[in-house]
Amino acid sequence: MRRLILLTAILMANMMTMSAAKQKVAVDRIEPTNWFVGLKNPQVQLMVYGKNIADVSEVTTNYEGVVVDSMVRLDSPNYLLLYLNVKDAKAGTVKLTFQMKNEKGKVKSETVDYQLKEREMSGELHKGFDISDVLYLLMPDRFAQGQTPALKAKGAKVLKEGVKSQYVVDRTKPSLRHGGNIAGIREHLDYFNDLGVTALWFTPILENDSPDMMETWSTYHGYACTNYYRVDPRFGTNEEYRQLIDECHQRGLKVVMDMIFNHCGFEHPWVKDMPSKDWFNLSDWLKESKGTSDSRNTSFLQTSYKLTPILDPYASEVDKRETQEGWFVSTMPDLNQHNPHLMRYLIQNSIWWIETAGIDGIRMDTYPYAFRESMAQWMKELEEEYPNFNTVGETWVTEPAYTAAWQKDSKLSAMNSHLKTVMDFSFQEKLDSAKHEETDAWWRGMNRLYNSFCYDYLYPDPSSVMAFLDNHDTDRFLGNGRDSLALKQALALLLTVRRIPQLYYGTEILMNGTKEVTDGHVRKDFPGGFAGDAHNCFTKEGRSQAENSMFNWLSRLLHWRQGNEAISKGRMKQFIPYEGVYVIARQYKGKTVMTILNGTSKEAVMDVKRYAEVIGSAKRVKDIPTGRYYDLSKNLTLKARQALVLEF
Repeated sequence: MRRLILLTAILMANMMTMSAAKQKVAVDRIEPTNWFVGLKNPQVQLMVYGKNIADVSEVTTNYEGVVVDSMVRLDSPNYLLLYLNVKDAKAGTVKLTFQMKNEKGKVKSETVDYQLKEREMSGELHKGFDISDVLYLLMPDRFAQGQTPALKAKGAKVLKEGVKSQYVVDRTKPSLRHGGNIAGIREHLDYFNDLGVTALWFTPILENDSPDMMETWSTYHGYACTNYYRVDPRFGTNEEYRQLIDECHQRGLKVVMDMIFNHCGFEHPWVKDMPSKDWFNLSDWLKESKGTSDSRNTSFLQTSYKLTPILDPYASEVDKRETQEGWFVSTMPDLNQHNPHLMRYLIQNSIWWIETAGIDGIRMDTYPYAFRESMAQWMKELEEEYPNFNTVGETWVTEPAYTAAWQKDSKLSAMNSHLKTVMDFSFQEKLDSAKHEETDAWWRGMNRLYNSFCYDYLYPDPSSVMAFLDNHDTDRFLGNGRDSLALKQALALLLTVRRIPQLYYGTEILMNGTKEVTDGHVRKDFPGGFAGDAHNCFTKEGRSQAENSMFNWLSRLLHWRQGNEAISKGRMKQFIPYEGVYVIARQYKGKTVMTILNGTSKEAVMDVKRYAEVIGSAKRVKDIPTGRYYDLSKNLTLKARQALVLEF
């Protein structure tokens, strides 16, 4: 009997202990990890993670100037949202006390320190990129591997500190990780200065803690985020990212951060434990799956990848739903920006990175796939806080009217997007076709470019449109060849028209490749960025004669472009391609830049009288990329596919 009483007592004690444990306050993490005083919006949302944290009855603080506006409990008990007002607060450590009552009414509490920081500069001092810049897009995983502790043997599975998922570093596989990192970029900052670009855009550097599944799925590209406040440990740390940006600024280089609001990675904590039922679009599939990226379910709704329904005045509801609510792929759950708490989280995240890392711009991935009004809210808030900052949105439709409707203050749209810069996919598509064609009297060849630019009246600001030859999602401009004449024509146009130009890494050394087999073939490693590379294209000595020729030609053009007001401020005039020759002029304060392209594969004669309105009395003029002089007092004979950039 005594033994039975003793066992009963032990059992009751264990039950009481378990009950007490359930009532224990446990804050696992808070996002954002810190915040800033002095912002125009004084309210900050804190997303608190913790087992049964929603059972907290009250959160208090006695920090002067900090007020707990509200507490929001979501569908999952493991999240709690705190909305703090810090309008009258100064920088310092805020002590937040989380209180929880147990079944007997006894209060348990936990006090957590939360840091409020001073801003390094006011919002209007954050200067974004503009038409005076040239952006250089690179993939951190594929650019260079810096001096960090050596990775394990090729093909071995690697587990880095703070990363749960195993991944494979294997440079023989185009779709696996190749080991590039922040340190590798830092070691080659002088290269960007030598080349002459003024801004760097990295594909996403945030944590993508997902397992690689050989050729089936890998997140080396960075577009499957699993932590919005952390640089991927494979690339480095938050501190190393900030140090890289500081060093870029010291060299006159701006840094553009790639962000993704449309979707996240399957291994994000939100996927296994959804904060609320409407945190994701079409989230029923998440409930049916195991919540890991290797448990695919073919029943999920994939996006149609067609963006036209968003602006189509006749669009059906099913088409709009497939575009905006369908998932990009089964391993990247689609976020629901209509959830106001999620949208507040995302808006704050972009502000946090601007303040914390000092980035100079944002490139927003898959812009129209996210809900339009929510993205406009994000842009409006960023514009109010950072009026001189800039964001470019990926708007992948090749019709100028569509792209123009997404730009800030467009009269083509009933809703103001507040998005300053859009991407000119029309330019990219037209150039890709023109390079294979003879320029005729009507539509083919360089006529395609003329017929694209003539719609610039649709844009509120053509100077804030980003143009490019290729990027990480397209075939490289050179395809599988090395046609330097076509490339020089394309670059001469790109760098002198009324656009913000973007280059893709390796273009300057004739890197090529197509997506025919896999995207990895247009995302090859930069030669010389990794141990064991056969040659080093970061140096003149390591480049071949053809590579040096292309590098030097482009570098002269890029350095000339820096600070050139005829390019950044000058009015643009284009002439209908005539007898195969396409001419564009930029003019500002008596200075003229004239880009001349022979759009045929044979000699062409340019009748200078036709262009008298821009040539004026100019005679002996210099071609910037080559340094040669030409006489504009008489007709010019142009070699096949020749490109000239004349200044006078």
